[in-house]
This record gives sequence, C-alpha cells and structure tokens, in this order.
Amino acid sequence: MSTRIYPAFKSGSPKLRVFLPDFWMKLVKPSHNLLPNQVQFVVSSQMTKLDVKQYLEKIYNLPVVHVSTYNQMGKTKTLPNTYVTKENDEKIAFVTLHKDHTFVFPEIHGSTDIYDEQTNTMKQTKELYAQKTNINISKQGVPTWFSH
Repeated sequence: MSTRIYPAFKSGSPKLRVFLPDFWMKLVKPSHNLLPNQVQFVVSSQMTKLDVKQYLEKIYNLPVVHVSTYNQMGKTKTLPNTYVTKENDEKIAFVTLHKDHTFVFPEIHGSTDIYDEQTNTMKQTKELYAQKTNINISKQGVPTWFSH
C-alpha cells in the first residue's frame, strides 16, 4: 500500500518478508441502488483510492475498474442532560468491477427453509402450551406443574 513506509533493506536481514496491510475494509449493504458490478465499502479513513484498488486487486484478485470515495461526517446527538455526542466519521468507497463481474450482496440470514422450519416449531410449541393451559382451566391460579 502506498501510505506505509517500510524499513530499508540491509544485507544480512532475513530475505523472506511478508507485509500485511494496516488498513481495513468493511462490505456494507448499499445505501441506494447500484449497478450489478458496483460494491460499497466502509474503509479506513487513511486509505486513498489507489490503496482501495490495490487492496482488492492484490489480496482478493478482483478486477477493479474505478474507485470513488467520500468522507461521511458522523451524526451529532444532543442528549437530554445537555451532553453532545458525535459518531465517528467514515470513509465510503464505491468500487466498480469489470463489466463481466456481477456482485450480489450475500444473504446473511440463510435460506428461507430454516425460517419456515423455525416458524412451524414455534406454532407447535404455542399449540402445545394452549392445550396444557386448557386442561387446568378449572384450577385457575395453580401452575400446571403443581397439579397431576
């Protein structure tokens, strides 16, 4: 990356060196509709457009065509007891990939089959609870585990 200064090489130093980036990038859901080959990131505030491009090309082997960035100011909030707080500023990067690459934001919550299974289990549990409470209607106020 362009903003990191590496120590000068001296003879007798170890020959094999691995330099890891000092930056971070966070993939976020787009704030508005983007083209299929565009991706939105929140990046480290020190990163430049060139750093973002090199980061994605060299680490993830993505063909980056264009990068645009802007700094987003954090929101300020006034609390009831006259304290003023401010959220952290962020740098937003919009990356355009090669036209052949399409990016679909990953579904984090998994498939809908698992959701349907969980809702069915919840319905069965509610029905079982309703059946157990209907048995003890004559003994109101007494817990179900108390009576036999």
